[in-house]
Amino acid sequence: MRRGREDEAGTAELAELTALADGSLAPDRRAALEARVAADPELAGLLAEQQRAVGLARSAAAEVEAPPALRRRIEADQRPARRAPRRRGLLAIGIAVPAILAIALAVQLTSGTSAETLHAALAPTELIPGATGEATMTKTASGWRIELDATGLPRREGALFYQAWLRNPAGVLVPIGTFNEGQHVTLWAGVSPKEYASLSVTREQADGNQASSGERVLVGTAG
Repeated sequence: MRRGREDEAGTAELAELTALADGSLAPDRRAALEARVAADPELAGLLAEQQRAVGLARSAAAEVEAPPALRRRIEADQRPARRAPRRRGLLAIGIAVPAILAIALAVQLTSGTSAETLHAALAPTELIPGATGEATMTKTASGWRIELDATGLPRREGALFYQAWLRNPAGVLVPIGTFNEGQHVTLWAGVSPKEYASLSVTREQADGNQASSGERVLVGTAG
């Protein structure tokens, strides 16, 4: 019976630490628990571990759009479960933190595989007939990340460079980035390639003119 009472006391204590870490502890209990934490290094260590785990899980969930089922798993892991007494608390936290880390990673991986993506095959023009390329466009919270890989484009340096563009059916051009050679290029668009579906790459130079030169070397359509 004594062991049962000790287990219940340890479980309640760790449950309150978890609630303190995620901000859900009732105000009338907060001051008393904070005073105990300040006077007990072991409690302070447990609280720090819980705060790190809660912060990581919240950061992962806020950064990416996780499926509802996975979000419920994260929220469930943040709620206190039955644990060992406080003398085994560090071991319990050591198990719980990696579990939350794994769930946070799963959020990112799941979101990454379910993110909206478009693709474009890039064909050459008469300016550089041997060029070819492809682009993958991924929707993120910041905009559309466009990964471009092209071959056959001679390197341009100094005041000479390539510029990528998106264009809508009305002919409105939106610049999405410049580069010197076509391998492993990352571009960003603040407009949707679903509406600005024509992707092109032009030869440009730093001459103070921000308009397109019209010297297209690669063209394609997102889809």
